[in-house]
Amino acid sequence: MTTVTAKRFSIAEYHRLGELGFFAPDDRVELIRGEIIKMAAKGRLHSVCNSLVFGELYVLVAKRAIVRGQEPIILMDDSEPEPDVVLARNRSDNYLSSHPEPADILLVIEVSDSTLKYDQRTKLSLYAEAGIANYWIFNLVDSQLEMHSEPYQKRQGDFNYRSQRVVLPDEAVVIPGFPDLSLDLSLVFPA
Repeated sequence: MTTVTAKRFSIAEYHRLGELGFFAPDDRVELIRGEIIKMAAKGRLHSVCNSLVFGELYVLVAKRAIVRGQEPIILMDDSEPEPDVVLARNRSDNYLSSHPEPADILLVIEVSDSTLKYDQRTKLSLYAEAGIANYWIFNLVDSQLEMHSEPYQKRQGDFNYRSQRVVLPDEAVVIPGFPDLSLDLSLVFPA
C-alpha cells in the first residue's frame, strides 16, 4: 500500500518558485505551514475597511512604528503569510534585509468577510504558535473587532490566545505598544 503525501515547501523553496516564474504576476498567494495558499479576492467592503484601518494606523503611529499593508511576514521556516495590516517596530533598514519576524511585530490584523472562519482558526493558530502577541480580526460578517492576545499552547500542536475580547464598531481600542494611542473603530468599519 502506497501512502500519498503532499509536498510541503520551505520559505526558501517558495521564494525560489517565485524567482523561477512559477507564479503569474497577478497571483495572490502566501505560504502557510508549507502549503501555497491562493488568497481570496477582496470585495469592496473588505477593501474599504482595510484601507481605512491602514490609513488610521499610519496617521496615529506616525513615525513611532512601521505600518505595512499586505506585505509578507516570516513566522517559521514554512510560513510567510501576508496579513492585511502589520504594525512593526521601527528598524533602521526599514526591513530591507528581511521581512518582519514575530519579535518585530506589535500587531497583526486580518480584515475578514469571506475568509472569516479561516482567519479565526487556521491563521489564529498559526499566529499564536509563532508568538504573535496581538492579533486582531476585523470581522465584517458580525461587524465587530475580535482582539486576541497572550498566545499559548493548549495541547500538542494546538495553539490559541488566552485573552479574547470583542469590541463594537462604535468603540475605541488602545493600539498595542502605544498606551497613549487609540483607534476609533467608527472611523474604520464601513457604514
